[in-house]
Amino acid sequence: MDLHEQLAEVMDATTFLAFVHALAADKRANNDWENISVEAFLDAAISWAEDSEFGIRQGLPPSNLWAQFATFLYCGKIYE
Repeated sequence: MDLHEQLAEVMDATTFLAFVHALAADKRANNDWENISVEAFLDAAISWAEDSEFGIRQGLPPSNLWAQFATFLYCGKIYE
């Protein structure tokens, strides 16, 4: 299962931690992250959260906070 597929599976603490493990492994294995410093990663995640109302504008259910936070972390990797 790729990282994006694993992100789609996040619904509780267990699946969230599995996603975070996969995200960490992806960082160790790849240098294709958009934001490589901690500061850039967090700034990108914050920008995504503010721009999308924590994913609500993108269709994330507001009741699934685990998925919102997993997406926040994922967007730290990819958001510009």
